[in-house]
Amino acid sequence: MSKVYRAIGVISGTSMDGIDVAFAETDGQMQVQPGAGATYPYPEHVRMALQGLIADPARAENADVPALEAAVTSAHGDAIERFLREHDITAGTLDLIGLHGQTVFHAPQRRFTRQLGSGAEIAARFNVPTVFRFRHADVAAGGEGAPLVPLYHQALAAKLEKPLMILNLGGVGNVTYLGERGEVIAFDTGPASALIDDFVRRRRGVAFDAGGALAASGKADRDLVARFLRHPYFARPASKSLDRNAFHADAAAVETLLDADGAATLAEFTVQATAAALRHVPRAPLRWLVTGGGRHNAYFMQRFAEELHVPVDPVEAVGWDGDFLEAQCFAYLAVRSLLGLPLSLPTTTGVPRPLTGGEIVGPPERR
Repeated sequence: MSKVYRAIGVISGTSMDGIDVAFAETDGQMQVQPGAGATYPYPEHVRMALQGLIADPARAENADVPALEAAVTSAHGDAIERFLREHDITAGTLDLIGLHGQTVFHAPQRRFTRQLGSGAEIAARFNVPTVFRFRHADVAAGGEGAPLVPLYHQALAAKLEKPLMILNLGGVGNVTYLGERGEVIAFDTGPASALIDDFVRRRRGVAFDAGGALAASGKADRDLVARFLRHPYFARPASKSLDRNAFHADAAAVETLLDADGAATLAEFTVQATAAALRHVPRAPLRWLVTGGGRHNAYFMQRFAEELHVPVDPVEAVGWDGDFLEAQCFAYLAVRSLLGLPLSLPTTTGVPRPLTGGEIVGPPERR
């Protein structure tokens, strides 16, 4: 029987609304037992400094920012420390920490990605070997560097009926397709919450359309949706990925609509773009499982079920925690990195061959 490792994963997304920490026990292959997860806020001055850096792409790519990187590392370390204390976990019982870090610049077409956060500092602080720089090898080899979650999805879903589609609804949408013969295919589907969030912020001064209530009260402009779907992205084969703002110029056409109709039109664009993902998989899935913040949008979930004609459920329906899947994933990937196993595949990131990744730092006697 393969060794089971105790690991924690820690990640902060591009929204920088918090640092997620989660525990998992895994052999890095098909044995996975997810544990607790929690989110901790960035100190406000760190979050604001990060926002300022990301808003200046040239600086985000090239600037030496030792003070900010130290602050990011410290914030991640503080989050880990709080998590361990609150969940009665002793650092000495951990085998690994998986530190994703804070992405500040990502340009895979130029084979470059940058995440702030020192694995060496985290390893020294907790005396636990730490894996970081997860995306660099993939990007250097010509991959997109994302998504890295599909192999974790495959392990979690080992006993679920296939084919299965796992849909993540963040700013953009992305899917993992799991086939009966072990196929793993992943790519971005198109818009998810970003377009609607930005629209309702402009129109109504709120952060998001809670529950999809505004969209549900409106009428979608089908001609505009059809025009949006002619974007060249949808004709590209998988694997493929998107920038959060890729459709904003086209979607500006909804500004002529009433608030409710504009939200309904953007929601329908998301629904139809998601359904178009079926062109890129070998067989229609028997079920869709939805993770990410968009799973809380009741209107999205209703429209997906109507359009896809199969069950569409939040991942909690199969016992997963949609709030901490990504943090759990980086605990899992840390173990795979330690074992030299692939983190990405040609069918997930477009990398030329199955490729391991991550850099391991820390006490050598514990590796």
